[in-house]
Amino acid sequence: MASGPEEERVRPGVEDEDDDERPQLSAAAATALREFLEQRVDGEKGKGDEGGVELVAEDWRLSQFWYDDRTARALAAEVARLASGLPGAPAVACVACPTLYAYLKKTSPDVPAQLLEYDERFGRYGAGFTFYDYNRPEELPPALKHAYRIVVADPPYLSQECLEKVAKTVSFLAPPEGSFLLLLTGEVQTDRALELLDVRPCGFKPQHSNKLGNMFRLFTNYDPADRLGGWDRSDGASI
Repeated sequence: MASGPEEERVRPGVEDEDDDERPQLSAAAATALREFLEQRVDGEKGKGDEGGVELVAEDWRLSQFWYDDRTARALAAEVARLASGLPGAPAVACVACPTLYAYLKKTSPDVPAQLLEYDERFGRYGAGFTFYDYNRPEELPPALKHAYRIVVADPPYLSQECLEKVAKTVSFLAPPEGSFLLLLTGEVQTDRALELLDVRPCGFKPQHSNKLGNMFRLFTNYDPADRLGGWDRSDGASI
């Protein structure tokens, strides 16, 4: 996804692997039609919940690491709760977080959601997919501008440059006021996230199906109170 070196998410024991030995991304088995997506998600149930719902295999070369079941369900439930408290049918933008998109389609199909992703294999989601390259943060369809009251973003890399560009995307997607932002990124980004997006860490700790070497955190621009552990008010947290 990136052009040039980036500080990637690190999976223990996978450093310096030969590219040929890494799993190859399989074709996505979903379309924008709800029926097809739900059938595919239901087909994953027999594999157990520990690995979560993965509609495609992870490609580590694209810094793809899917959330585990607990994380995906918690995020989907929070997004659905936010949507239910807003007038109309607010749309949700899932920026580089396909696991959340899949869970929303499964658990809250009435919540309109859009996946913005670099990997064009997700184009099989049809109208639910928009190609997105974080290196071109505002090169998006004009119809998406300020169209999302809820934005969930998971920058693919842990570099300052990547977060700065994703922040521009968030500003493009969300209206200037009255929007809810959930950001998932490494704990090392805490100060930058506060500066760029005015988000603060929550007590809830996101986890991935394949454990990462970096501590991940969930940041929000609102205090979820008794949900998601609320804002983290422990020593050292930026509140």
